[in-house]
Amino acid sequence: MAFVLRNGATRVLSVPMIKKIASKLQYPIFLGLGLLFSWWSLKDIDHAKINEIKSALSHSRYWLVVPVFVVFILSHLVRALRWKLLIKTLGYHPRTDNTFYAVMIGYLTNMAVPRLGEIMKCTMLARYEKLPPDKLFGTIILERIVDSFSLFLILVVTLAIQPHIYTQLIDTFFHSTNNSRQENIPGFLFAAILIGVIILGIFLWMLIGKKTFREIITITKQIGKRIWQGVTVILKLKSRGLFLAYTLGLWFLYFLGGYIALFSLHETQQYGVKQAMAILTAGSVGMILTPGGVGAFAFLIKKTMELYGLEAGIALAFGWILWLIDVVVVVSSGVFSFVALPYFNKGKKTSVPQNQIH
Repeated sequence: MAFVLRNGATRVLSVPMIKKIASKLQYPIFLGLGLLFSWWSLKDIDHAKINEIKSALSHSRYWLVVPVFVVFILSHLVRALRWKLLIKTLGYHPRTDNTFYAVMIGYLTNMAVPRLGEIMKCTMLARYEKLPPDKLFGTIILERIVDSFSLFLILVVTLAIQPHIYTQLIDTFFHSTNNSRQENIPGFLFAAILIGVIILGIFLWMLIGKKTFREIITITKQIGKRIWQGVTVILKLKSRGLFLAYTLGLWFLYFLGGYIALFSLHETQQYGVKQAMAILTAGSVGMILTPGGVGAFAFLIKKTMELYGLEAGIALAFGWILWLIDVVVVVSSGVFSFVALPYFNKGKKTSVPQNQIH
């Protein structure tokens, strides 16, 4: 790929240069997406809705922020314990407090630079526990696979216990208004557009990366192999039951945080388990879409709660309240962990591989 400079010279963009540019553009793109979701969620808020939000907040139970805060902290602790369990399969035994600090530092870093948190938490733990970072990265990949599968199961369960939500989602997101008349976007057209976007993305990736179809097949096989290796690692765990318990406990705590938060507003206290399941699903997707879920989290929670008949202004307020609690947890715990990790490791011994113990 080449372009002409003002002086008439031609400069060629190599694949490494393109990848470097794409890496630099990653953060503004994700941040821009977050701002877009923020604007989208706020654009229809008029004076009447602002008054609704003020009224809801004036009657809210602020003391419920404390148990939600505690639940979110516990969820991060459980995640650290689960990660530690995976690291133990490598023959290393990091301290629980160090593992927790590394997890929180990773979360805090992700809010600033997308995808850097995973690298940061592995680097920090490796530094203070003298562990090989490359092996830690493998456990992160495994965690992502498990969490993706868990989120998929939660989505299935959410739709199974309230199948009408699927129809409402289609009506909400794929209806357009034209002269006060609503028309459906045909399912086959939406599917065709989605497939077209995927094919275009693959084509551009092949063009930029100079990939052939044979290489794509090879990469697909490698991804499948990694997934299978991750599954076999879990199967080889001596504490499979404990790993499953940590995973269930982790998602239950996420669910519990949203469930308790429903009682913080007078307008949402009549909702229950089904709505909390939907909140868990929407919020998790929001956290994936943008750094720290900025914009996307509140937007998806708003749209989700509107499906249950909650007023738009109240739904938006609830989404932002829940997101802000999580941000306070991550920022406060992350900053504390940056200080605590070096402080509590002064002069202390680090982990030793099991196969080096005699």
